[in-house]
Amino acid sequence: MAEILVLYYSRFGATATMAEQIAHGVESVEGASARLRTVPPVSTVCEATADDIPATGPPYAETADLAECDGLALGSPTRFGNMAAPLKYFLDSTSDLWLSGTLAGRPAAVFTSTASPHGGQETTLLTMMVPLLHHGMYLVGLPYTESALRETSGGGTPYGASHYAGNHSDRPVDEHERRLCRVLGARLADAAVTLARGRTA
Repeated sequence: MAEILVLYYSRFGATATMAEQIAHGVESVEGASARLRTVPPVSTVCEATADDIPATGPPYAETADLAECDGLALGSPTRFGNMAAPLKYFLDSTSDLWLSGTLAGRPAAVFTSTASPHGGQETTLLTMMVPLLHHGMYLVGLPYTESALRETSGGGTPYGASHYAGNHSDRPVDEHERRLCRVLGARLADAAVTLARGRTA
């Protein structure tokens, strides 16, 4: 069984909804399962800490979750065209995995949500790919053979799934965006299953 880690940070819930849809896509592939994990917020006050277990939603990620995964879907809201600080903070703690090459040769995908349609979706996705490339991961995107990518009036890019949340972050993830999340999850899972078969052959 190939296990896909769906790791994300969400502030207003849209990225969490996308993560759930990606997990559905993962689990639509025979031989694949999804592990949902999030990261705690960070604070400029060094004494501030989060509880070990979040009040709602999936558990917080540990580097062991990354080490144990066969593939990774990484999601974040956009912050000035880049991933949010909590997710970057977590990735900055993965030097031991980089030194050992633990994630090298595993597939990965990225997803994001923005408050405006031109709010940096593509730059966020591209910059989220950079640490994954440093880890030696293979990147999976969305092909234009997927009709929802051509039909969407909200989010959707060839670099990964995206969502337009609106100025007040209250626009729900629409059906095209949900479809693209599920397709991305399925493509990622399919890649992980295929690569896992190759390693055991």
